Amino acid sequence: MSSVPAFLSAADVQDHLRSSSLLIPPLEAALANFSSGPEGGVMQPVRTVVPVAKHSGFLGVMPAYSAAEDALTTKLVTFYEGHSTTSTVPSHQATVLLFQPSDGSLLAVMDGNIITAKRTAAVSAIATKVRIWNRTKENAEKFANTVQGEVRVCTSVQEAVTGADVIITVTMATEPILFGEWVKPGAHINAIGASRPDWRELDDELMTQAVLYVDSQEAALKESGDVLLSGAEIFAELGEVVKGVKPAHCEKTTVFKSLGMAVEDMVAAKLVYDSWSSGK
Repeated sequence: MSSVPAFLSAADVQDHLRSSSLLIPPLEAALANFSSGPEGGVMQPVRTVVPVAKHSGFLGVMPAYSAAEDALTTKLVTFYEGHSTTSTVPSHQATVLLFQPSDGSLLAVMDGNIITAKRTAAVSAIATKVRIWNRTKENAEKFANTVQGEVRVCTSVQEAVTGADVIITVTMATEPILFGEWVKPGAHINAIGASRPDWRELDDELMTQAVLYVDSQEAALKESGDVLLSGAEIFAELGEVVKGVKPAHCEKTTVFKSLGMAVEDMVAAKLVYDSWSSGK
């Protein structure tokens, strides 16, 4: 094996992880193993976050090891508030390091933005009719051009979510932008943004009246302002639903508060590296 680590660019990752559907079975297995505790063989501490107060930014460090996959990774992610619409630097930038578990050697460095995007797409609902809102209309229109099916750019959050079966929030909001009075009974919300203990995307009414699922209870009780500030009770981890330990209440209004998990990025990174290695 070469002692020089591979560097896999965004294009390389895209080439070796073309279909998000490839991720669903290994992600389900990883989530189930995580929620199984020590017997699941997943070691994943809550993400360490280093504030960069001078520049309104944060550095997150997300290590994970899974015995089932015998994979060891660390994700490094920066996220910065207040990026202007003209900035050429994304608000989030990520890199994933993949190690050889048997000796700790570095196998690969790869673009983590594509991995995160593919992972998010794999666990998000697929809709045939999509409504989009963004605080910047130009960004909403740009995103709309990448979405297949019927797409409508909306002028307000309320317009976008009224009557929707599935709502996905992916923001750096610090105050609620989605309110329970706008959400129809039985809707499902994937709340992916607001990953700090004092940031919010969802209001108290929605958080306390919906059945609340999380990826990691430990992380949610440390990092999620939506959970902490609302006082909402966590019903289950997603891995518990995958295992069949807890039910998926499809008939009720449900919220999945996702903070992102290192073990999910690990699964995606291993798939990319294995595909790349086999094609050398």
